[in-house]
Amino acid sequence: MFKNLLALIGAVTLVAVIGGYAMFGGKVQQLDGGALPAYMKMFGNILENGDAARAMMKEWKISDEVSNDDASELIKSLAEEYNMRITGDVKMYTKEDAVAGEIKHARIFSLCSLPIAKVFLNYSRWYGGFMPCRIMLVEYGNGDRFLVAMDMTLAIHGGHPLPDDMLAMALSVKKAMEEIPERVAKGDF
Repeated sequence: MFKNLLALIGAVTLVAVIGGYAMFGGKVQQLDGGALPAYMKMFGNILENGDAARAMMKEWKISDEVSNDDASELIKSLAEEYNMRITGDVKMYTKEDAVAGEIKHARIFSLCSLPIAKVFLNYSRWYGGFMPCRIMLVEYGNGDRFLVAMDMTLAIHGGHPLPDDMLAMALSVKKAMEEIPERVAKGDF
């Protein structure tokens, strides 16, 4: 019985792959080489956690030695190091009596490289939905704190390949938006 079940699963998978290629094969070949792995990683995350927003984000746990004020100052300082500009710093809210699983403090830092933003907006206005890049500091009632930022992989590799000069710019922004929170979370002053 188990062999028959595996054979059925294999047959269904094969039919799905052949059908998918017949429907999308030519179009899929036009995508960036990193598109399918990126979509599969995101889809796997959704299947595991059931949360599409989580699948599109990255997070870093903030060390206990790094205060919220330290994190704020470090984000602002590192933004300059990565040729990014702070375009916003918004304290969303604070709830002093938050319980363990509840948000006690939330703050959003917006960062942008204006010269790169202009290039991408002229290429496609739809990139404007990703601008400015954001890092959110979230603190829970139990004291756990995280930095959350968008995983830019799909914005860069999810469609047709970007022109080489734009790809280099996009990768520099991706590097900044991954290294800044990583360094802040560790207290890398």
